[in-house]
Amino acid sequence: MGTTQPIKNKNDIQRLKDFFLQRGEIRNYTMITLALNTSLRIGDLLKLKWKDVYNFDTQQYKIHIVVREQKTHKQNVIPINIEAKGSLTLLMQSLENLDPDMCIFKSRIGENQHIGRTRAFNIIKKAVKELNIEGTISCHSLRKTFGYQAWKMGVPPALIMSIYNHSSIEITKRYLSIDQDDKDEVFLNMNL
Repeated sequence: MGTTQPIKNKNDIQRLKDFFLQRGEIRNYTMITLALNTSLRIGDLLKLKWKDVYNFDTQQYKIHIVVREQKTHKQNVIPINIEAKGSLTLLMQSLENLDPDMCIFKSRIGENQHIGRTRAFNIIKKAVKELNIEGTISCHSLRKTFGYQAWKMGVPPALIMSIYNHSSIEITKRYLSIDQDDKDEVFLNMNL
């Protein structure tokens, strides 16, 4: 197994999301959508509870998700974008009894336990295989996909480094998985 890679093709990203949506697997669709739109590590994402994203008093989504990262112990403040809110709304509507302390990505096992990292990995691997998405894709690929797509939009690597809470630009550059195709695109689009 090699280093995980971002999903570079936007059509593949949409196909991955649609895979779960078309099968009525709303929890998994929301997991993928939130992972792609927040850049959270899977361990931090899976531990989210509804009270982390939704204010039950005002019945509105919070502006930010505030997470103390498990790996770095740094605080990360992430705005909840429209795509993330849409997926959360779909999931919320599919649930019968919504409790602020309920895990968003609830497992079928246990009273209020989130799905595990291994389960999340298997969910993603199965979809990627069925969709024939190329590359070494895993849970961490979703985090890397956020950075790669941000970079393609013109976001400076230094800002992506800050978003990721990375300690060096070198780590961020590895995350972006810039390959020869990306370099070729720069040259072929230059035409000065």
